[in-house]
This record gives sequence, C-alpha cells and structure tokens, in this order.
Amino acid sequence: MPLTIASDEVDQLAEKLASRTGVSKAEAVRVALVNELARQDESLADFLDRIKPIQDALAAYPKSGLKADKAFYDSLYED
Repeated sequence: MPLTIASDEVDQLAEKLASRTGVSKAEAVRVALVNELARQDESLADFLDRIKPIQDALAAYPKSGLKADKAFYDSLYED
C-alpha cells in the first residue's frame, strides 16, 4: 500500500535529504526509516562491543599517580 504524507514539514525534510544525497524523496524516506529502525534495534551490548577498543586503548595509558580531588582542582586556579 502506498504511503501518502500530508505534511509540508515532512515533505520539506524529505526534499532536503533527497537533494543532499542525490536520490528521490521516496528513497530518502526509505533510507531514513531503515536507518532509524537499525538505530533502535542496536542493543546496549552492541554499543559496549563497539566502544571496547576505545576503553582498552585508554586503559593502556600509564597511570600518572595524580589524584583528581578537590585539592588538585583548586591548585589549577590558584594565583
């Protein structure tokens, strides 16, 4: 069944996306819907798997031994 969009705002958004990507408005809407569904399907576990390499890279840096407590932050602003 065809989809009819009776909203000027949605039509303008579809036109803007279509012109940026060089596709028809129908294809722009299709891609936007596919991307939104994929985004919603992404689970927390998938997200954690994606950021694991970043966490590992940060953990590989040596510890400085400095404590980021109130005294440390106060020392940054002392004149």
